[in-house]
Amino acid sequence: MTEIKAPMPGTIIEVLIAPGQNVDENQELLILESMKMENPVCARDPGTVAEVRVKPGDKVLAQQVLLVME
Repeated sequence: MTEIKAPMPGTIIEVLIAPGQNVDENQELLILESMKMENPVCARDPGTVAEVRVKPGDKVLAQQVLLVME
């Protein structure tokens, strides 16, 4: 299991994946808005999305777990 964490505090504006979906290395998983800039959060390795812990509109803290991959 790999946890994907927020690199900075901000607001989730878009979730691009769903549980059970296979993703490739460097694929965008969600968009995090911070300081009026949109920052894509990407997969470090290929895998399958096990759990998504956020939804659009959620405010997140730095290092908060956003999703879990297998």
